[in-house]
Amino acid sequence: MTRPPRRAGATPSPNIWHHPATYEIESRAADPQLRIEAAMSTVATWEGARFLDLGCGSGFHLPRWASAAAAVIGVEPHRDLVALARRRTRRLENVSVEVGTAQALPVADESIDVMQARWAYFFGPGCEPGLVELDRVMARGATAFVIDNDSSRSTFGGWFQRGYPDTDAVAIERFFSTRGWTRIGVDMGWSFESRSDFEAVVRIEFAPHVADAIIAEHHGTDVDYAVNVWWRRY
Repeated sequence: MTRPPRRAGATPSPNIWHHPATYEIESRAADPQLRIEAAMSTVATWEGARFLDLGCGSGFHLPRWASAAAAVIGVEPHRDLVALARRRTRRLENVSVEVGTAQALPVADESIDVMQARWAYFFGPGCEPGLVELDRVMARGATAFVIDNDSSRSTFGGWFQRGYPDTDAVAIERFFSTRGWTRIGVDMGWSFESRSDFEAVVRIEFAPHVADAIIAEHHGTDVDYAVNVWWRRY
């Protein structure tokens, strides 16, 4: 895949935009027991819903949503990833994938019942334009979910603090909490099929010197990994 161009309103992702094949390995390894979905299901169901996967990447999760939802739309700013997602879901009649950003969604007003953004755009301060756009597209009684790393705990959280020291977990929690979002802490985990898969993923997630240290100190193919599932009702 060629180096992706910048798209207005989108910050290039250092992992999936540049290393989609390796990110696919990461997606398969993440949350093997589907604990994120279990947490989401305690808040809202997507059975028969109009579902938006915002920042859907190559469409890894789209078939899962499509198995229950009435209609699924994936939105992704990187055109090459959109092409991969469309290929992945070409036989699913209730799925469409569009090029777009969180700040300018190609979605009608009040047309979404459930939204998920998983490791995509919503990292606290700075994502206000995307939240305003959610106010437009979410139907009355709809539920939005934002899934992102909890850097305050777990082995991966410690690595994340080292790799991204400017990330302020307290500020992010304050940001969402004061805007009416509720947090569910989830211990999901990474579980890789091989050590080489683990090392390849670590190298797309962290700068070389941090990745080298992580690989040297961590043994095996499993990692305890905590995330926050933020949700809000509209």
